[in-house]
Amino acid sequence: MKSRIAFFILALFAGMGAVKAQGGGFQQRSVEERVKMVMDKLGDLKLDNDQTVKTDSAFTNYYRSIQKLRQGMQPGTRPDRTEFEKIRNDRDDQLKKIFNDAQYKKWKDEIEPAMRPQRGGGGGGNNQ
Repeated sequence: MKSRIAFFILALFAGMGAVKAQGGGFQQRSVEERVKMVMDKLGDLKLDNDQTVKTDSAFTNYYRSIQKLRQGMQPGTRPDRTEFEKIRNDRDDQLKKIFNDAQYKKWKDEIEPAMRPQRGGGGGGNNQ
């Protein structure tokens, strides 16, 4: 009897892990959480107080624009890629005005690429 209960609990946890690995149970972070994560990663840029305030504002506007774009859409549909690019380009234009050249270069070359979600290559289908 104990082995059956242990097997059931093990199977339950294995099933939950598989669902999570497939993206189930995904919860979108709030704008504030996302901005905090970005600001934490920007520590290497050694921003002064004025730059920090302006950068926080730029990322808050960026994430709110993305959130607004996604609101009202049918689940599973994606907005036009050009809309995302326009919002990202607007953010980058703001950051160019806030950061010095070295800070902006480090942002584009090191920090921004590390923040992009990593896509898995598996799963079959036409992964080209």
